[in-house]
Amino acid sequence: MGPGCAGVLGWLLLAQAALRAAGGRPCDAKDFGHGSLVCACSATYCDTLDPVVLPAPGTYVKYESSKAGKRLERSQGSFQHNAETPDFHLTLDTAQRYQKVKGFGGSVTDSAAINIQSLSKDAQNHLLRSYFSEEGIEYNLVRVPMASTDFSVRLYTYADAEGDFELKHFHLTEEDTRMKASPTGRARGCSLRGTGRDGTGRDGMRCTGLGWGRRAPSH
Repeated sequence: MGPGCAGVLGWLLLAQAALRAAGGRPCDAKDFGHGSLVCACSATYCDTLDPVVLPAPGTYVKYESSKAGKRLERSQGSFQHNAETPDFHLTLDTAQRYQKVKGFGGSVTDSAAINIQSLSKDAQNHLLRSYFSEEGIEYNLVRVPMASTDFSVRLYTYADAEGDFELKHFHLTEEDTRMKASPTGRARGCSLRGTGRDGTGRDGMRCTGLGWGRRAPSH
């Protein structure tokens, strides 16, 4: 994905993986001399996770990554009722409900598409499956920017003709048809929803599955 998404995607990777069962293929750990290990994913190998399996009531599954070298290391345990510990105490109120989570995802910017398409086809498949398939972190949301953003290599828009309220001169660009559409379309083989945004961060066109909707009336 694009460089601007790296921190968010890394956090979501850890949060989503914390719900998973043991198994899959282990991390191919590499040290590039920056004081921490990374999991290398290539055209021939990529670490995977098994699909989500909820733990039994009263138990938990934990995945931990650390600078020392742990990479989604799995452990499990049981909750203790009314236990007091000097360093950590967690209280769960199962009757209290807050907002619903629709899913997790990332953004397919121009820079993300350029980086993805610079890989070999097999490496692209591994990368997309790591994000969108059951053997990965199962992203189900994608944000696709409308026109150019600060992650584009040039400025472009879709409708520059003044007064063209019927959008007769509206047209997509090669960034849409050749770059952003490719990884997004391939990810549709998984459970995927998407939103489009313009460079201001406002919601624009929205898609669910294969269908595109109208721009939100408030805009």
